[in-house]
Parts: sequence; structure tokens; C-alpha cells
Amino acid sequence: EVQLVESGGGSEQAGGSLRLSCAVSGTSYTAYRMGWFRQAPGKEREGVAVIYSSSGLTYYSDSVKGRFTISQDSAKNMLYLQMNSLEIEDTGMYYCASDWRMMSPARWDEPGTFRYWGQGTQVTVSS
Repeated sequence: EVQLVESGGGSEQAGGSLRLSCAVSGTSYTAYRMGWFRQAPGKEREGVAVIYSSSGLTYYSDSVKGRFTISQDSAKNMLYLQMNSLEIEDTGMYYCASDWRMMSPARWDEPGTFRYWGQGTQVTVSS
């Protein structure tokens, strides 16, 4: 069974940086696409960034573009999210997700298109 485990969350002041990691186990095959999603209290889960493993193409939400960077180390089966210039609005639970099915990039930020999810890691940004 595929398992995803996130780490690296915590509390940080606005303007600071955090790096999230996601360890994938239970498979030796690199997922077709992997992504980071987040959910703030009372809000729906939203796509933050996605990477298509074979091509390396990445997609970001407008709210994090230029501040966050998604990357992966296929050899180690790891996914990362470097978050710089953190804003209070970045607060939320961050989830790692993966899927082995082909999917149009037009749907990159749809949580329902990802089969496997981690338990999440909390990120809290304060002023």
C-alpha cells in the first residue's frame, strides 16, 4: 500500500521560510504526478503546486507563484515544497498527494484527481 508522510511544518513569522518534505513508501515506481495541497480552517482544500514527474512540468496557484517551489527526488522517493516569503494567508494544513494516472494539466489543482494522500503537516504563519 502506498503511503505518504509529510514533515517540516511548524510555526514561522511572516517573511520567513519553511521546507516541507513528503516521503513515499510502498512502491518503487515514481508517480505520474505529485502535488501539495492545503486547507485552512473553514475553507476547501486547494491546490498549491503540482509536478509531473516524467516531464518536470510544474504548476502553481497564483497565490504562491514566485514564492514556493515544488521539487522531487525520484531516487529517494521524496517530494519537497520550499516556501519562502511566507504570508499569514499561507497558514493551513499542508497535504502531499500522488497519483499514477494520466491527467490533463488543466485539472492540476483538483484534489479529487489524486488517489493517495498523506496525513498533513500544519503550517502556521504569524505577524
